[in-house]
Amino acid sequence: MAKYHFIFLLAIIALFRCDQQRETIITLLDSNTNTPIEGAILFNEGSTLVLRSDVHGAISLPSTLLREKLTIHAKNYRALQFVATMATDTLQLRFDADLVNPVEAKMAFTRADSLRGSYGPYRANNDLRTYDLNIKVDVANKYLSGKNTIQFTMLKEDNRIQIDLFANMAIDSILFEGKALTYSREFNAVFIDFPTTLSAGATYSIDFYYSGYPKEAGRFGGLVFSEDSLGNPWVFTACQNIGASLWWPNKDQQPDEVDSMLIHVAVPSELTDVSNGKFLGKEDIGDGYTRYNWKVHYPINNYSVALNIGKYTHFSEKLGGVAIDYFVLPYHLQAAKRQFSQVIPMLECYEKHFGNYPFPRDGFKLVEVSYAGMEHQSAVAYGNGYQNGYLGRDWTGVGISDKFDFIIIHESGHEWFGNSVSANDVSDAWIHEGWTTYAEGVYVECQFGYESALKYLNGYKSKIHNKEPIIGPTAVNNWPTIDQYFKGALFLNTLRHVVDDDARWWDLIRDYSEHFNYKNIWTVDVITYFNNQLNRDLRPIFEQYLYYPDLPVLQYKFEENQVRFRWMANVNDFNMPVQVRFNDALQFIRPTTQWQTQSFQAASNENWQVATDLFYVLTEQVN
Repeated sequence: MAKYHFIFLLAIIALFRCDQQRETIITLLDSNTNTPIEGAILFNEGSTLVLRSDVHGAISLPSTLLREKLTIHAKNYRALQFVATMATDTLQLRFDADLVNPVEAKMAFTRADSLRGSYGPYRANNDLRTYDLNIKVDVANKYLSGKNTIQFTMLKEDNRIQIDLFANMAIDSILFEGKALTYSREFNAVFIDFPTTLSAGATYSIDFYYSGYPKEAGRFGGLVFSEDSLGNPWVFTACQNIGASLWWPNKDQQPDEVDSMLIHVAVPSELTDVSNGKFLGKEDIGDGYTRYNWKVHYPINNYSVALNIGKYTHFSEKLGGVAIDYFVLPYHLQAAKRQFSQVIPMLECYEKHFGNYPFPRDGFKLVEVSYAGMEHQSAVAYGNGYQNGYLGRDWTGVGISDKFDFIIIHESGHEWFGNSVSANDVSDAWIHEGWTTYAEGVYVECQFGYESALKYLNGYKSKIHNKEPIIGPTAVNNWPTIDQYFKGALFLNTLRHVVDDDARWWDLIRDYSEHFNYKNIWTVDVITYFNNQLNRDLRPIFEQYLYYPDLPVLQYKFEENQVRFRWMANVNDFNMPVQVRFNDALQFIRPTTQWQTQSFQAASNENWQVATDLFYVLTEQVN
């Protein structure tokens, strides 16, 4: 018998008027700790609207959902159904240890993880406007110094904000209106105190002076001082997951991006710096240093802000009005010109299916680095060795990856998915990675056809583990499972075939990327978008693939001239249509979690199979 312990969620329902329309605010709190429950989803079965509890545990319930039968799903709790009323109510969710994912049960998060990952009160009380980063890089001594002028608008009255900088980096001073501010440090978080209360709606700026020796850390080193094969200095950054605050002070989180940014980088004059945005020019500042000036005209993720310092040579071309620039080591120039001929066909394919290149004023750059690659906005890092495949390998193992350069195609796809359309929290990083992995398949379809795209995407099945949900724990510094890439792509391929109308599908994903252009979104925004556009409730499908590790299993059995079938799934109302090949012709069946019967004359395993190349599902024949 399962052993349960109980944690009660207290739901406090308060009323307020907004734009003359009544709404109900449901706030989910853990009654033991009185802390908010973030990431629960609320829905009305069959409705297109899906809501999510925010960092405060709050859900704003439209008046149209009053007196409706609603359901709340929260991770590790039994589902709760209730009818919303205008009265204050107490809702209780039952914690069930059997619902805890075994992989996630082993995860342990520290105070430092929460400071980095959560959108805490001293982040949430302000809205970033601009960064003006001005630094000097002493390459010989592996030392950085400079300042970041941070402009922000207060969203509520307060006298403290949080900025982040790794603890090994020194804070020289933080100035506000020419006067030094006091601050305290906790792990890599810096809490800055103002002498008076800052007014809600007012815009302020601080000058954050810092210096130090950045530590190499993370998958690609964070900030690395290295050399090219001729012994010339070669410096680069790659800070996804580890954090941009490894080398510069910023609000190191995902929900709040600056509207624009200036980047000034002084380097030894024999070297070149390539950073994000439009090149504004360079200037000799003396003492053997030259400053390179760049302007980012669009919102930008912190981890996308990049330094690339080396002895680069440059060549360029154009696609319409978009400048395309390449920065490579001189002895790789001819190889780069040959390999980068893939760029314009790729951009044309992506523009056709995902909309115009998102950062036209900043242009598109490929910059050679010594690691595989990274999606730095408008300055994509390239290190695939001027060869097709992924570091020379047939990445999906089906004989298609070696027809194109994986790093060019994948990392550039992030310009649309990750850099333009961004996830609010790292737990929803499939919005970056699943979509961009699917974009690889879109490129393959553009160049080699639909059948090749199916073959390519299905080649990813061998890389999927199905051990933990694609969407991981929220508000902590935790990079979700690698399944977000490959399972995320196959889920989108499945969704395409659920839609079963390619003209509609291509319109949908183009409008999706344009609708959420320069926005930070949650998975529930994606669900609601597709629900509204298609006027159907796809929430059970999204929920099964993204919130649970298990694939849906189609059980079936042959009975005379009929086939009986049903879904086995974690989501009780899972009801995804799926195609079968019967006598070599595709045909839809519409299973639910209840047994159904459909006529198929003389059906057998030889002439009736589920189209598992179109739908990423498991099948099981039962007696």
